[in-house]
Amino acid sequence: MMFHVSEMWCYHWKWKLRHCLCLFTTYIICMQQAAHGCYDCRIVLTDPSGVFTSPCFPSDYPNSQACKWIIRAPHGFIIQLTFIDFDIEEAPGCIYDSLTLDNGESPMNLCGITAKGLSYNSTGNEMIVSFKSDFSIQKKGFNASYIRIAVSLRNQKVIIPQVPDVDAVSVAETVLMPELSQFTLCFEATKGSSDDNDDWKVFSYTDALSTELFSFGKSTKGHFLFVSGTQCILENALPRNAEFFTGTFQQLCVVGDSFSGSIGIYAKSTYHIVYCPGIFGKVIPGNGRLVLGSNSNEVSSLNGDIYNFRLWNFTMNAQTLANLSCDVKGNIVDWENEFWSIPTSALKAENNLSCGSYLIPSSAIEPTSCANLGSLCQATVNATTPTPPTVTTNMPDTNRNDKPNNGGLFYRISITVFSSSSNSVSKVHDVVAEWLNRTFQNWNYTVYVVNISIHPGSIKEGAREKRSIKSFGVLALLVYNSTNNINLEEEDIRQKLISNNGTMEGGYKLHTVDVDPVEKCLAEENPPNYFWPDTRPTVTNFTLCHGSSVQTASRTCYLGLQNYTSYWGQPDLRNCTENAADIANQLLNLTGEGQQLTSDKVNDVVQKLKKIVNDEEIDESLGSTVVTIFSNILTSSDSVLAASSSEALKTIDTLALKIQFTGPSMSISTRNLALGVSSINSTSFKGGSFSVSPQNNASDFQIDFDKDQTNAFASVVLPPSLLKNLSQDEFEVISRAQFTFFNKNGLFQDAENPANLTSFVVACSIGNITIQDLQDYVKVTIKHTKIQEDPKPTCVFWDMNKNGGSGGWNPEGCQVGTESSENETVCLCNHLTHFGVLMDLQRTITQIDSQNTKVLTFITYIGCGISAIFSAATLLTYIAFEKLRRDYPSKILMNLSTALLFLNLIFLLDGWIASFDIDGLCVAVAALLHFFLLATFTWMGLEAVHMYIALVKVFNTYIRRYILKFCIIGWGLPALVIAIILASANTNASHVYGKDLYGKDANGQGDDFCWIKNEVVFYVTCAGYFGIMFLMNVAMFIVVMVQICGRNGKRTNRSLKEEILRNLRSVVSLTFLLGMTWGFAFFAWGPLTLPFLYLFSIFNSLQGLFIFVFHCAMKENVQKQWRRHLCCGRFRLADNSDWSKTATNIIKKSSDNLGKSLSSSSIGSNSTYLTSKSKSTTNTYCKRNSHTENVFLDKPSSKFAQEDGEQTSIIPVHQVIDKVKGYCNPHSDNFYKNIIMSDTFSHSTKF
Repeated sequence: MMFHVSEMWCYHWKWKLRHCLCLFTTYIICMQQAAHGCYDCRIVLTDPSGVFTSPCFPSDYPNSQACKWIIRAPHGFIIQLTFIDFDIEEAPGCIYDSLTLDNGESPMNLCGITAKGLSYNSTGNEMIVSFKSDFSIQKKGFNASYIRIAVSLRNQKVIIPQVPDVDAVSVAETVLMPELSQFTLCFEATKGSSDDNDDWKVFSYTDALSTELFSFGKSTKGHFLFVSGTQCILENALPRNAEFFTGTFQQLCVVGDSFSGSIGIYAKSTYHIVYCPGIFGKVIPGNGRLVLGSNSNEVSSLNGDIYNFRLWNFTMNAQTLANLSCDVKGNIVDWENEFWSIPTSALKAENNLSCGSYLIPSSAIEPTSCANLGSLCQATVNATTPTPPTVTTNMPDTNRNDKPNNGGLFYRISITVFSSSSNSVSKVHDVVAEWLNRTFQNWNYTVYVVNISIHPGSIKEGAREKRSIKSFGVLALLVYNSTNNINLEEEDIRQKLISNNGTMEGGYKLHTVDVDPVEKCLAEENPPNYFWPDTRPTVTNFTLCHGSSVQTASRTCYLGLQNYTSYWGQPDLRNCTENAADIANQLLNLTGEGQQLTSDKVNDVVQKLKKIVNDEEIDESLGSTVVTIFSNILTSSDSVLAASSSEALKTIDTLALKIQFTGPSMSISTRNLALGVSSINSTSFKGGSFSVSPQNNASDFQIDFDKDQTNAFASVVLPPSLLKNLSQDEFEVISRAQFTFFNKNGLFQDAENPANLTSFVVACSIGNITIQDLQDYVKVTIKHTKIQEDPKPTCVFWDMNKNGGSGGWNPEGCQVGTESSENETVCLCNHLTHFGVLMDLQRTITQIDSQNTKVLTFITYIGCGISAIFSAATLLTYIAFEKLRRDYPSKILMNLSTALLFLNLIFLLDGWIASFDIDGLCVAVAALLHFFLLATFTWMGLEAVHMYIALVKVFNTYIRRYILKFCIIGWGLPALVIAIILASANTNASHVYGKDLYGKDANGQGDDFCWIKNEVVFYVTCAGYFGIMFLMNVAMFIVVMVQICGRNGKRTNRSLKEEILRNLRSVVSLTFLLGMTWGFAFFAWGPLTLPFLYLFSIFNSLQGLFIFVFHCAMKENVQKQWRRHLCCGRFRLADNSDWSKTATNIIKKSSDNLGKSLSSSSIGSNSTYLTSKSKSTTNTYCKRNSHTENVFLDKPSSKFAQEDGEQTSIIPVHQVIDKVKGYCNPHSDNFYKNIIMSDTFSHSTKF
């Protein structure tokens, strides 16, 4: 039963009750002193390299040590740990002294001397080393060194090769270079201080014929950018006679735009614009080769280092470049490993790189909105907004502070110019160009003219007498950078031109002016299923490829240079092509480290991998990429993998069947998945084996064929008779055996049997045929993912046909071998498929989804808090008012409330205490929680025993020291059980009680909780113990309800509805008092699990509240005590009130005669009994005697006399009723009812 308690109650509560720390101060101090030993051995190591040792090394380490070293490196690094010396007490399973190494994936325990000289790598940027020693036998300990290893290009610079084509550093072949009409290029570089060479290149981009298309460098003329045959000298932007690059890294960004013929240079927080007409309209061809340094012997490479080379196929403005961060990745080329082909000799890790992950990121300051700050806006913005970069240009005196970008607006200017002299078109071009530049000089808008065309016109008809006047049509393109979101109207441009008409030199006059914005490319669908919205000229739009959530297509709106109109270019669907290698690489990037995968994305990836595997020829390279993608997918949660798990498994099986390889065998190993394929000869087959084991100094696995590995995670041994039962056709087509190992089991989710899979999963198959009903068993040995102290394994295989084709675990044809142990299970199967080991324990089989887990957690903790408060209120009420606790039912109720109070309090504190990670403290808390749970069960059972004695026991039975005996049973019996458990465990109490994961959801996530770990102890002392109490309480519940309903039916004149309501209240009252709701745990199975879990959580966590309501708040004598002592004003009950005087006098007179009623079911509690009598005196009570309060008291019977103050005679209920009937008329039902409805039944006279 306690399984369900732990499932529903054991959720970790993060509430840090600091003031409770004083309860554990002494213990913690002792633990810290023990752990310190020779020095502080609980530290965090963050240096790039270092050494640490066990306490007192090389002397023997002290006893009772608990050390922990946390080694952290920045992101992009892993930790490599090497044990220089290692000698720790050796024992099976390292149960005494041990070193635990947590590499970020699976902790391992080390002891003895086996680890000496070995190295271990972390899977991430953190490694945790824990060391513990017991109370005896010390050894020398260990001496370990660690170093961080850079695995990310962000933490490494590249030494630029000085000899072309020797150890060349180039962009990877998998990176496709598109055509570039616009680009932004950023990199950092250094230059050797001893190098005086002024003729070098930083990079070079060439086509297949080694023709240079794009490069940056320096010559005797100065720094230059070479674009498609045009060399643009970047004078005024970069120094000609001085070196820009020095011994420290300097960042440089170059922006090119063929639509405007301009080049932007951003360096040292300053932005320069250089006009280079030669690149106007030119496009850098795609599919070339980009190398760092020079591509020829004629020009040398920059003698230095380069870092963070990034390339985009669009332009960025000055403000964007000023705020450019390391997180902005280049969409064409980025400074990541997958974008480059770099020899190891050219790489060098450093700790002072600008985007290296050793840096602590500064907190980002969000720009402050003026709308939120009012009058403070200007001051605040000035304080937080970075200073804009300075912008200069080499164009004639134009006041520009930016450059055209993707948001630039284009205007088409059409003017007519008259000239009185005969001039050539070129002369007119020069005059008009100079006039236009002068016109827009020092204007409030950043505009410039990028192209001018002149067309001779005809003579005006009305001017024939002036034949010398000629007209010229001028068409110009004007670009406006709207970076400040200031609108520029066409009329403003027109008026600007007209107002400067008189400044045109050479006798030219402006006749007509027309200004029109260049139109957008209109929205259209081309090709089908690809929709492109309205787009401004020079802007590139992106959309997802049809039927994909991964690949993207692009299309650019171009600007025609003939008539300055916009037009759509052809859609770029290269990413949407069915090139398997390209798609696989894109999927690899999509699923790489740090990517957030949703269920839909995973399903889309699996479908594309399925298409690749089914339709393409799979070589080792493509197969390795596919396996790596599946390995990346396996890091996702079970809920993300659920929808596509079946398709993924089928695709992996097909991949193993189709992959092509040379030689006798091949294997692919990744972090979460390993695949091995071996050639077999069916005619000479004599058996075989596969095994997978960890690689030394690596996070991947190693697959071995026909070798015995003693430390293998999984192995499969195929018998020689494997192929005997095959048909001739099947026998002839067999050529290979496939072996697959799954480090993560997220793909194996059985909806109908969510049992606890506690092993790795391994699969084996022969070709594409079905192997079953073997004469000799296939021997499958699988390591457990965690040690099972009391293993009850079940060997199962994954049946693809179960659950409607989604798959499920099936034990048919498999059995557990006798060689199994707590660390591994040996399965003997007569067929081949996916194998695993299930630990089918009912404590873990029921898993709840995360949403219901959160709801149940909320209900449980809120309910337990409320229950604790009202249990305390019940207890305080009976302690504060002495008159309420004179009878035995009240005293039993007080003990039950005490047990409930401490049960709820310890449960609420359990999760918090577990977070201290102190074994002894956790054992103590688990034992206390167990004790108060058993005490609660026991006192609920004693309530039932008390009712039995009161209602069924024979007349004249005496019980000495009644409450004392109940207390000995109620508190002593649970204490005895706990003592026996601890005594049997001896010094291994942590094997019975301790910290474990409870409240697991469907993803296997839960919280630490101190509770029972041993299955036998749990089922015997919790489930069995409560089962006995529950059956006894059910029996008493039935007896009591029969008594109440039977007698009420004979002596009442109430309506049927009133009787039903009164009996219903009795049922509810008894249900909570006897703990009947705890029985919901027995019904929480199968499809009814979730509903009964909710019922269990709600009613049992609020048991203290219900007891307070029905057995305290609804009692009339409790209400009157509250009114008398706690209320004021008109709610206060005066001491001289009728009830108060009557009750007080009668209590004094009757205390000696009646003593303490054993059961208020026979006579009623004193106060209830007297209250009902006082009421009857003024209402329907007996008319024969006006002093009815003395009916029993004036003539005390020997049957009521007390002996030794505790001995009591018990009168059966029916005798009391007969005595009362002689004094009451037939309508005195109130008195009768108050006798029957006692404290034990209802604790209320208001039935």
